[in-house]
Amino acid sequence: MPLTLHNLKPFLGSRKRRKRIGRGDASGHGTYSTRGLKGQRSRSGGKKGLKLKGIKRIIISLPKIGGFKSIHLKPVIINISTLVKHFDSGEKITPRILLKKGLIDRIKPEVKILDKKGLKGKKFFIENCKVSKSVKEEIEKAGGVVK
Repeated sequence: MPLTLHNLKPFLGSRKRRKRIGRGDASGHGTYSTRGLKGQRSRSGGKKGLKLKGIKRIIISLPKIGGFKSIHLKPVIINISTLVKHFDSGEKITPRILLKKGLIDRIKPEVKILDKKGLKGKKFFIENCKVSKSVKEEIEKAGGVVK
């Protein structure tokens, strides 16, 4: 027999019959209509709009979690050791150059260079970057300049 639109049928067991609730005791879903005995959830409107009963106890039992998320962006931090890997001695370093090389993902609000170890005697010319005191001393010892 060819398969045509008029003889298409779903697989056996793939379609479930709807549970008919509250249609008499003989149906198996009469009397309490699968809602159980008494209580807020057994009554009309009880499933969706549950009242906040005992909310004070719940609030008291929850811990106080404070804090907030600052609207001010933190500076983009980059380590000297990263600069040593990607720049030669005597090169100029600015936030735009760092962005072009893919060492940072953004320039704003500012770029800060940290980590005094790992300069290895290379001298850098750093512009428009914030620098920690210890890093500034290291760069100036090596013969570099921080503007």
